Amino acid sequence: MAAMGAATRGWCQDSTNAPAASNAKDPLVDLLIQKGILTQDEAGRVEAEAQSIRTNQMQMPPSVWKISQPIKSIELFGDIRMRYEDRSARDSGGNSIDLQRFRYSLRFGLRGEMFDQFYYGFRMDTGPNARSPWVTFGTATASSSSIYPGPFGKSTGGLFVGEVYIGWHPADWLDVTVGKMPNPLFTSSMVWSPNINPEGFAERFKYDVGPAQFFANFGQFLYQDFNPNSASGGLGIGGLNGQQTDNIFMLAWQGGLDYKITPSLDAKIAATIYNYIGLHQSFGASPTSDSPYFGDPYIGEGAFDLLGGPPVAPGNSGFGTPSTLPGYGSVNYPLNQVGLNNLEVIEIPFDVRYKIPHWKLESHLFGDFSYNLAGEQRAEAAAAAYQTVAQFYRNSGLSVPLPHLTSAQTSDVKAYQIGVGIGSDDIDYGTTQGLVYGTSSPRHSWEVRTYWQHIEQYSLDPNLLDWDFFNGLENLQGVYVAASYAFTGNVIGTFRYGHASRINDSLGTGGSSGDIPQINPVNTYDIYQMDLTVRF
Repeated sequence: MAAMGAATRGWCQDSTNAPAASNAKDPLVDLLIQKGILTQDEAGRVEAEAQSIRTNQMQMPPSVWKISQPIKSIELFGDIRMRYEDRSARDSGGNSIDLQRFRYSLRFGLRGEMFDQFYYGFRMDTGPNARSPWVTFGTATASSSSIYPGPFGKSTGGLFVGEVYIGWHPADWLDVTVGKMPNPLFTSSMVWSPNINPEGFAERFKYDVGPAQFFANFGQFLYQDFNPNSASGGLGIGGLNGQQTDNIFMLAWQGGLDYKITPSLDAKIAATIYNYIGLHQSFGASPTSDSPYFGDPYIGEGAFDLLGGPPVAPGNSGFGTPSTLPGYGSVNYPLNQVGLNNLEVIEIPFDVRYKIPHWKLESHLFGDFSYNLAGEQRAEAAAAAYQTVAQFYRNSGLSVPLPHLTSAQTSDVKAYQIGVGIGSDDIDYGTTQGLVYGTSSPRHSWEVRTYWQHIEQYSLDPNLLDWDFFNGLENLQGVYVAASYAFTGNVIGTFRYGHASRINDSLGTGGSSGDIPQINPVNTYDIYQMDLTVRF
């Protein structure tokens, strides 16, 4: 019967190219009848089945998925993640907030190559915030008509553009990207939240010399668009004075080296400088009244009793009660938590990877060090702004206690991270790459990593910090531990834990936390996460 099947398939293939002779007897079928292998009835059924297959093939509709000819390749990618999370923060007086949440996130997109060395990509995410794609089970906001949406609502689970970019890669040594892109810099989770995708322009260069690869990455990221850039007075913009602003750009300048020391040992290190242009205060010669006041002095402190009422808790951030003084509040905080003044940050990330072939393992030592070259001035500006707000209320006849920051803390200008990891040797590892970050997931692979992190109050851009570890705040230090296992090539289970405590008791814990915004300063912070991820 195997011979019959093969013969039948051959006959079908031949006859499909000659529809006019489709009713003719096949000589091979006749021969099988003569040899007694097939009866006349069996031969008839074979011919009828072959004709049915041929007819169905001829009537099959064309594919509805069409791709334009200039597209060289296209790839669907993304992930579905489920999470249980428990995070808590405590102030110095023992007051605490604890969040226990079930959460989900969805990310999906398309990416690929076009001819003439161009490439493209886009990705949709749940969650509108740049630092978190997560949506909490059981939450929903009221509609515009204030009708209660009921349980199992959809209003917090929308889709937003997480990435959209076009690139050009004309040679091995050059890559240029424009749009909202995956982070083009070699960096760490200490400086950049892994969820942030900067917007603007990036240029990447590399050059190989034997086992060494030199690289340079540059970024011109549009941090905030303040429009109109220019407006005459009397038009309702900025009152009678009008408005004169510049868009804020974050500039990144990076150079580094990736060196293959031995077939099993590789080391990568870089140095990056960040600076900001286009900053304006919300008062002065060139004012802008646009929130969130990136150009105003960063203070980073929790609230004192602005209204002269009952004493507030020692960790009260004042969230939800912004100051009446322009320029000293930001995004619902009475004291500025987002200012970019006096930030000239140098960052030195590194990663050393060592393969252990006998055990099919790979270990890595990684870390980062940052120093704000203008940190002393940033600390002095914070102390002066803090005193100015307090004096304003004293002049109004209110008693305003100052819980901290009685003098500028000019030495709190550095940050560092140091960690180790080990896992299967078929994973792509890095400072923000690996199984615990879900960037690769070979079947039955595993990874364990841990690091110590220390971020002082005036060291880094507070708007880029990871909201998970440690709550997007400065003046905290602590430990991070994570373990992951790939059940299949697509399904990953991950456990994470973090614990942090305040570094300088004379300062608050500055930054705009989206999860526990009510406490500043945070004295201790803990987080547990259990994730189940499906990659595609």
